[in-house]
Amino acid sequence: MIRAYDREYLDDAMKCLGEAIDYAANSCRMNMDDFLELFIGTGYAEQFAAGVPKYVSGVSGTELVMDVLTKAGTDMDFPEARIEYDYSPQYWCGWILAYYQWYTGRSFKDIQKHITMQEVERIYPTLHEASENKFVDIVNRMIRKKNQTTRLQTQRKISGYSQRELAEKVGVNLRTLQQYEIRAKDINKAAGVTLLALAKTLGCRVEDLLEYDVGETKGTFDT
Repeated sequence: MIRAYDREYLDDAMKCLGEAIDYAANSCRMNMDDFLELFIGTGYAEQFAAGVPKYVSGVSGTELVMDVLTKAGTDMDFPEARIEYDYSPQYWCGWILAYYQWYTGRSFKDIQKHITMQEVERIYPTLHEASENKFVDIVNRMIRKKNQTTRLQTQRKISGYSQRELAEKVGVNLRTLQQYEIRAKDINKAAGVTLLALAKTLGCRVEDLLEYDVGETKGTFDT
């Protein structure tokens, strides 16, 4: 794969975005996903991904945040930059995100469609000491799983029900059923009575509706 910029600039890019996310989250008290949205919306993410020298190695992460927020019209007094940024989970989230973007060639906008910074932060305890490519593998696996048809949707279509018909038969809110089918809600955490009703109506086992096989989740993020 031909990447947007040489590996010799990658360390600088990872440090820059790591510092930016840390500064935005811990100094400016911003939600990481909100900052990423502004990073993308103001056009800086596209320039960063393209390897524009000013943004991958010519400014600090703190300066990048200030540029993004200023362009976005955010009215705030910027907190002072910290001396060290490389010990927080938020720093790692930005650091590893820069690597993932560089390695895969995906745009930040495309990445944001598939995984949130909140999800990245949940991976931190297990993967922050693992190799960068381990993170790439895990996130790619997560994205593939999200793009797959849910088992609930598969069973519903086999049975010939519309979403509305199934919701009415089971006594589940239609919106809730739709959220289970797009994984906006985790069906694995649904009430037992709901799962039993769905399984009975669809003529399948409860296990056929869950988003993992028994024993599959253990070790999913093992390093």
